Amino acid sequence: MSPASVPPPVLVLLGVVSVQVGAGLAKHLFAALPPVAVASLRLATSALVLGVLGRRALRTLTRDHSWGDLGVAAAFGLTLAVMNTAIYLSFARIPLGVAVTIEFLGPLAVSIAASRRLLDLLWAVLAFAGVALLARGDGEVNLAGVAFALVAGAAWAAYILLSAATGRRFPGSVGLTAASAVAAAVMLPLGAATAGTALLAPQWLLLGLGVGLLSSVIPYTLELEALRRMPARVFGILMSLEPAVAALVGLLVLGEVLSVLEWAAIGCVMVACIGATREREG
Repeated sequence: MSPASVPPPVLVLLGVVSVQVGAGLAKHLFAALPPVAVASLRLATSALVLGVLGRRALRTLTRDHSWGDLGVAAAFGLTLAVMNTAIYLSFARIPLGVAVTIEFLGPLAVSIAASRRLLDLLWAVLAFAGVALLARGDGEVNLAGVAFALVAGAAWAAYILLSAATGRRFPGSVGLTAASAVAAAVMLPLGAATAGTALLAPQWLLLGLGVGLLSSVIPYTLELEALRRMPARVFGILMSLEPAVAALVGLLVLGEVLSVLEWAAIGCVMVACIGATREREG
């Protein structure tokens, strides 16, 4: 069965599940490798797969594009590196669902900033109220984990803006491929420095490959196909399910049990994301 034969909403949901299962697998790896090393494996896998698929276009990258274009792609790559590293550092300290919910403030802020409707203030207040509940500082949640999730959210906001800028300058997935190569080049030395020779152990390389495929390559492919056949508004609403899926994966895969208050906080952020998406695209 090809992706083109699958209904677009199903593709988006499969992509969301793939990302969060990849996150759960990555968190399992933290027992053997530091989060920075796991992030480097994820980014290297993405760069390798995308590089193989887009090798023809990459041969003429510097010839067909200006230094300004390449600079945008490089900034996009640095943002990828920060976003992936920060969220993994957050995963190491707080539950998966909590970290992803806080990270969602990034794309939510971009959506609200682009809309400028009065009702957006309500969505912003609701979202920040939810995050305030998660960051209350007791139980399993700690401030360092929340801070790393906020950094990841800011990087996600920059990712959205730089992704659009890169897409205007490069055809297809060429810009993403170049950005992934930059991110991998930045992170691999850091990963090697934190993990040492353990980074080259075959079992960890294989699991790192799985993380990269589940977290980046598979969802990107599915989301790209879905966006060709569905409105951006619907896509945004479906993506708003990601915090809940992350919490469920955390429960089922990692045994992370959240309190009723934490589930309520996740619900606040999800409702804010759905509301902001509907207002912006409606």
